[in-house]
Amino acid sequence: MAKMMGPRFKTARRLGLNVVGHPKAMNRAKRGTSRADKKLSEYGVQLLEKQRLRTYYGVLEKQFVRYVDKAMKSKEQTGAMLLNLLEKRLDNMAYRMGFASSIRQARQLVSHGHLLVNGKKIDIPSYGLSVGDVVELREKSRKTEMFVENFNNLSASPLGYISKDVENFKATLVREPQREELPIEINEQLIVEYYSK
Repeated sequence: MAKMMGPRFKTARRLGLNVVGHPKAMNRAKRGTSRADKKLSEYGVQLLEKQRLRTYYGVLEKQFVRYVDKAMKSKEQTGAMLLNLLEKRLDNMAYRMGFASSIRQARQLVSHGHLLVNGKKIDIPSYGLSVGDVVELREKSRKTEMFVENFNNLSASPLGYISKDVENFKATLVREPQREELPIEINEQLIVEYYSK
């Protein structure tokens, strides 16, 4: 399974945006450390935005292109559809639901088989959830203190499209995520323009 490796904080500083979700990621960021601080061409701005989104969701280029193709073929607005597809990945939803403290941790949680989707073990981080899908922590995994603490403490006020059942370690995707609800600072239109050439 291919995944993004390398220094996370350094990547966040280079992209000029906290794409790793860690509170200390941008502590050492100074003027001139980001590529956004330099004068960029139109292509450069689009490329930077694409790299930010890819890094935020931890998706490699080949897979990201597949998401873009799928979004372009849909009848919905391409940019919003792209974000919707990425947002509904199982690793990202596990993070949003509070099973893990970062997308990286959520990805590991999924690939190690700690989560069930509608009662079935799914260990594919890119698995796309549908509205109504229930994600829960496996019975055996509920004995791990870190998982229990994460679920009880994280996302105390979950997003509008997620419903949490803290007592039973379950969370449900109740509806499609709306663009304005997504907690990411991305101009998806630039990414659509980048791939439309």
